[in-house]
Parts: sequence; C-alpha cells; structure tokens
Amino acid sequence: MQPKPVLDPQQFADEPPISDTLTDYDHRMMVVYLRLLDAAAENADWREVARIVLKVDPDKEPARAKRMHETHLARARWMTEHGYRDLLRPPH
Repeated sequence: MQPKPVLDPQQFADEPPISDTLTDYDHRMMVVYLRLLDAAAENADWREVARIVLKVDPDKEPARAKRMHETHLARARWMTEHGYRDLLRPPH
C-alpha cells in the first residue's frame, strides 16, 4: 500500500530521494510537488516558496533553502514527465 499524500508536511528531506520509480517520499510529498509546480508557473520567488511550502527560512539557511527548493522542484518536474506513469499502474 502506498503512503497517502500529506496536505501540509512539517518535515522535509534536504533532497528528495532519486529513483526511477515513485518512492514513499514522493507519495507523501505529492501535494508539495503540486504547490512547487504552481509556484514555478507563477514565477514566485523561490525564497518565499521555500519559506511557505518547504518550511525552511532562506534568511537563516540560504544554501539549504535553495538546495531544497531546487531539488524538490526538479523531482516535481520529473513526476510530470515520468513518475506519473507509476500512478496510473494498477496496484499489485
């Protein structure tokens, strides 16, 4: 059984796992990925997105916040190009 998406997670990995298939982390972060994609489409400032969506303060931890934003957004984009296929497969 796949983990359910979390609407407002409070903890994040500094970088999402890298895998050719969806991970449990991806399933839990699905709403976060959608929020990141929406923010990118609206050209939102990454600092604001990191603060609001990823719960990391870019003023206190600029390098970590930037890395978290970039890697989670990259994983969200990967989901739109490849990962979604795993969502369409029937469960085992």
